[in-house]
Amino acid sequence: MKRITIAKGDGIGPEIMDATLKVLKATKADLAFDEVEIGEKVYLSGNTSGISNDAWDAIRRNKIFLKAPITTPQGGGYKSLNVTTRKTLNLFANVRPCRSFAPFIDTKHPEMDVVIIRENEEDLYAGIEHRQTDEVEQCLKLITRPGCEKIIKYAFEYAVANNRKRVTCFSKDNIMKQTDGLFRRVFNEIRAEYPQIESDHHIIDIASAKLANRPQDFDVIVTANLYGDIISDIAAEISGSVGLCGSSNIGEKCQMFEAIHGSAPDIAGKGIANPTGLLMAAVHMLNHIGFNQEAKTIEAAILKTIEDGLHTSDIYSEAHSKKKLTTSEFADAVISNFGQLPQQLSITSTGEENKPISFHQYKVKEHKKELVGVDVFLHHKDRDPNILGEALSKVKAGDLKLIMITNRGVKVWPNAHEETFSTDHWRCRFYADGNTVEKHLVIELLQNCLDAHFDVIKTENLYTFDGKRGFSLGQGQ
Repeated sequence: MKRITIAKGDGIGPEIMDATLKVLKATKADLAFDEVEIGEKVYLSGNTSGISNDAWDAIRRNKIFLKAPITTPQGGGYKSLNVTTRKTLNLFANVRPCRSFAPFIDTKHPEMDVVIIRENEEDLYAGIEHRQTDEVEQCLKLITRPGCEKIIKYAFEYAVANNRKRVTCFSKDNIMKQTDGLFRRVFNEIRAEYPQIESDHHIIDIASAKLANRPQDFDVIVTANLYGDIISDIAAEISGSVGLCGSSNIGEKCQMFEAIHGSAPDIAGKGIANPTGLLMAAVHMLNHIGFNQEAKTIEAAILKTIEDGLHTSDIYSEAHSKKKLTTSEFADAVISNFGQLPQQLSITSTGEENKPISFHQYKVKEHKKELVGVDVFLHHKDRDPNILGEALSKVKAGDLKLIMITNRGVKVWPNAHEETFSTDHWRCRFYADGNTVEKHLVIELLQNCLDAHFDVIKTENLYTFDGKRGFSLGQGQ
């Protein structure tokens, strides 16, 4: 017997989970379910994490977690439990297959069949934010080499295991040359290990437009966390409905399966929610844990139900639908179609054991790291960068001297343009002309800034790695 941890979640969560469990139990699969409560009720009870220690224990013990949508209360400093769960359990890969069900469900893209593999733990979703001045808030974008290697390697391994032909990387490395630049560099390194798989790269903005217009041109897409979150919802919606897609959150020790949509509180309790997304997530789960025949049975029955025109209200249309079903009625229709095959829609589950996907083992690479300067960030209310630059250029420490001031990333000193708008948040770059700097000089510099009555709010050391610059230039530098 395989034990599964489940959570019914919030909003429409209990309705679609009940429908999903009804279908799972009808397969007679040797499964047992341990229910935990997470989400809004737990938040509002005073637990700001949205999950109890007992729930964590059940998830970690069973290793497999089937989760309905949950609501994160707005305001009050609550962190997203979805993000916390993925990061705590090292669920580094979010896998979201998005396919059309034409001609039975309306879509402009009848040939669409794309899988989005999203890095799941870092990027802006690290959630490290600070208010630094009266006017400026900061969010740190963290991209790591281990994170890049793991997700990109997984994307190629997924393509091999699932007979996919091409992996495409989406990034914005033309602007974020350090963070997105690392993601693309690692992609280029790893793609060379898979000559049998076609591979290419697109800048995220035009790539998103192409995905929305011609999704059939893509096969497997690998990208960073925020980009993946956005484009997977776009892909799901243009396939026919976000209510149709499930997702897998894959880690080496634990896995979580969920629909990609939210808790939809506006329709909660009406019995009209589409359970297909969570059912498809359950299919992914069954395939993952080796219940492959049961997965094929459910997927085939879902597709047959869709072909029969038995649809929930979100996908119902006069042109393609024969009957509008409630959430529970849809589950009953799926069960009644057990053992039957769709006539036009293709089944992805084979009923046979999946090809294994190996996880990447990261090896630490040592580099020669040298300190060559420091960016000192100031809260300074005078908007004239020339006045600030003249005063701050008098502050020095050893070889460290002021070479540039930027505001919102744009160089404003020396040689500022009067059209450039400035806030009260200034990055002041002190550099030692490429010479190595002793760290005590950074402390000395900060003390000198404080003695001169400058409000220092943070610093970032400037390093070279094997002689290569490890920091961005200012815009206009």
